[in-house]
Amino acid sequence: MAEKGKLIGIGVGPGDSELLTIKAAKVLENVPVIFSPKSSKEKESIALSIVKPIIEKRKDYKRLMVVEPIFPMIEDKNELEKVWSSAAEMIAQYLDSGRDVAFITLGDSSIFSTYSYVQKKLINRYEIETIPGITSFTACAAAKNEALVEQNDILTIVPKIDDRLEHILEYSDSIVLMKASRNTSKLESVIEDKNRPKEIYSVQNCTRENEKIIEGFSNEKPYLTTTVIKFSDD
Repeated sequence: MAEKGKLIGIGVGPGDSELLTIKAAKVLENVPVIFSPKSSKEKESIALSIVKPIIEKRKDYKRLMVVEPIFPMIEDKNELEKVWSSAAEMIAQYLDSGRDVAFITLGDSSIFSTYSYVQKKLINRYEIETIPGITSFTACAAAKNEALVEQNDILTIVPKIDDRLEHILEYSDSIVLMKASRNTSKLESVIEDKNRPKEIYSVQNCTRENEKIIEGFSNEKPYLTTTVIKFSDD
């Protein structure tokens, strides 16, 4: 029986291809199969666009297997479970044939990553390696040339606002609003009205050619927008 392949989850960073780790680049230069999910047939995979400068230099580029399964942006857990299971079994077919598979994902592979759902389904069946990447919010802080937290500050990462907002605002020193394109004016008003000195800035398309740093909340709200709120009680 042929030896099974290895699944390698790769965080490809926030957007700039030069921010790929050396380890990630070495894998991408050699792996025979790359899985790059995208949200719809019509949209290009951002993760794939980040790694293209690496993989296009490969001598075997034309023979490289790139699979782009659809991971729709929905919240129906039953439907998502079907999507994750289907992708996991698709990957398993390549692993069973003895081929390693790299699953690329934006930012870091362990933070709100689609890779984690597939990883959990395959963890007890195959060898798995996870390669971390630079997160969007650390890249945003670097773009602003500011620290996210210092000394004993508490950093809170928020993917979606719900009724826990008041507690988050009360006890966090810095808050990162991921997927800030989903912010509502009501949410922004609640944060701005909070009676604590604060700095708010948003970064659109961080580290990409069209990067834009905005003081306050973003009005345009493209998909790749992250907002940082830094409280100060001085």
